Amino acid sequence: MGQKVHPIGFRLGINKDWQTRWFAGRDSDYAAQVREDILIRNLLNERLADAAVSRIEIERKPPNEVVVTIHTARPGVAIGRGGQKVEELRHVLEERTGKRIRLVIHEIRVPELEAPLVARSIAEQIERRVSHKRAMKQAVQRALQRGALGIKITVAGRLGGAEMKRKDTERAGRVPLQTIRADIDYGTAEALTTYGRIGVKVWIYKGDIWPERPGFEERFARAQLPVPEEAPVAGETAEPEVVPVTAEE
Repeated sequence: MGQKVHPIGFRLGINKDWQTRWFAGRDSDYAAQVREDILIRNLLNERLADAAVSRIEIERKPPNEVVVTIHTARPGVAIGRGGQKVEELRHVLEERTGKRIRLVIHEIRVPELEAPLVARSIAEQIERRVSHKRAMKQAVQRALQRGALGIKITVAGRLGGAEMKRKDTERAGRVPLQTIRADIDYGTAEALTTYGRIGVKVWIYKGDIWPERPGFEERFARAQLPVPEEAPVAGETAEPEVVPVTAEE
C-alpha cells in the first residue's frame, strides 16, 4: 500500500494555516463545535454550489461569535443583489447554530491556481461527457499560463465507460511533494457519471516560501561576529579583488 501524506497537512504551521481556528475548553464543547463546523460547511457548500467556493475558514471569537470566511471566484453570486443572499445565509446559519454569525466574502483573483476549483472544473466537464484527457490538458495549460511552476492531475475510475477502472495522470513542470517550503495547493473532486464515481486529484506548485528569520543581524552583532554576506547566485561569479600595482613593483 502506498504511504502518502496530505500535501496541506504536511505543511501546517510552516507555510499553511488551519482552515478552522478555535479552542475548546471542555470535551463536550469540542464535540459540539466540530458538529457545528461540519453543519456550516455542508450548508454553505449546498447553498453556494454555483459560486465556485474554494475553501471555507471558520474562526470563533468569545463570547458567542463565529466568523466564516468564504473564498470564492464568483463573489457576485455569493453576495447576491444588494447583499440579499449573504443576509439570507447568515440568518439560516444563526437559526441552525444559535450563535452570532459574521460572513466575510474573499474574492479569488486567479481561480486557475486554486486546486479545488481546478478539480471541480474537470469533474464537471467529465459529467458533461467531455473527454477526460482534453479536460486535463486544458487545465494544465491554463495553470502554467497563469504562473504555476508545476501541476499534476490524476483521474481514476471507469474512464470512458470502461469495464475496469484505471488511472490517468497529466503532469507538467515540477511538483516537489517532500519539500516542506514548497507552496503546493491540493484539491479533490468527484464526478458522478452513469458508470459510477470518477475521482479527480490536483496538485499545483506555486513556488517556495522561505521562513523569515527575525533578529538575524542582531544575533550576530550580539556575538560580535561579522554578518555573512550573500553567496553569489548560481551562474554568476563574484567580482575579483583588484590589487593596485606601483611602478617600482
